[in-house]
Amino acid sequence: MKKIDMHSHFFPRIGREDASRLDASSAPWLQIDASGETGNIMVGERSFRPVREALWNPVARIEELDRVGVAAQIICATPIMFGYRYEARAAADWAARMNDLALEHCAYAPKRLKALAQVPLQDVDLACREASRAKAAGHVGVQIGNHLGPRDLDDVHLVSFLTHCALENIPVLVHPWDMMTDGRMKQWMLPWLVAMPAETQLGILSLILSGAFERIPRTLKLAFAHGGGSFAFLLGRVDNAWRCRDIVRKDCPRPPSEYVDRFYVDSAVFDPRALRLLVDVMGAERVMLGSDHPFPLGEQQIGALVASSEWLDEPQRASICAGNAERFFGLDIERAI
Repeated sequence: MKKIDMHSHFFPRIGREDASRLDASSAPWLQIDASGETGNIMVGERSFRPVREALWNPVARIEELDRVGVAAQIICATPIMFGYRYEARAAADWAARMNDLALEHCAYAPKRLKALAQVPLQDVDLACREASRAKAAGHVGVQIGNHLGPRDLDDVHLVSFLTHCALENIPVLVHPWDMMTDGRMKQWMLPWLVAMPAETQLGILSLILSGAFERIPRTLKLAFAHGGGSFAFLLGRVDNAWRCRDIVRKDCPRPPSEYVDRFYVDSAVFDPRALRLLVDVMGAERVMLGSDHPFPLGEQQIGALVASSEWLDEPQRASICAGNAERFFGLDIERAI
């Protein structure tokens, strides 16, 4: 069965000198080990995350995709690359540079690798301009973080950006980043295990409960990473709150569960019971194969969860594995591996 992985990351081969054009002390850069097969994403002199070659080398990426039978993959920035904390013009130049490097990465296998752009979200005009430029250059959509400091997706400026993407037919993937924590989540990757799913649910609910979805054109193609975080599991709680508390429904004219037709999610939930709930809530037509490749928290055998879920029928598997992504991103992927 054809598989299109719509959620994977890359980081270009930029050194500290390149990164210093944005910020010498805190902009991210890539330190590659002597073997060329492993490395570290660095923030100034501090190691942020160990990484492997497929993150920056398209040859290694395609070799890994071949091993797990993935026909095509959509890459997007590692969220530390977003640059939202910097001055807007500098961030715009940085985003354009990273987007050009993403297309260079994809040029190794242009029929199999596609890219989502990053944008300087702190300035809506510049973000819209870069999203449109990137689309014209060959990107199949944009990836944004789920918030901008204290401003969630219902913020008027972020709604304006999403409206621009709706009008320009630019698909949007929302990825959690800069996870909520007051220092209590010190060990065991708890920000990634607890706060990251919560951040994603917060992004979805901010659009629903604020009434933002009433203002954004229905033509917006919007997807959330990591299976929508904790959204599917807690939707019953949210619906109950909407029915019982006027402060929950004051800006939201319909029950929250009636808005699941406004967005998509990926399949990166790692458990057949979680995938079944996700499909029950969202519908098989709104779940797309996503792996979080090539990070350790991603699905290592891309597509194995969907393939092993025997309760899915063949048309549902085909939709989740490839068909939904082809329609969402406007792709025409010819072959399976």
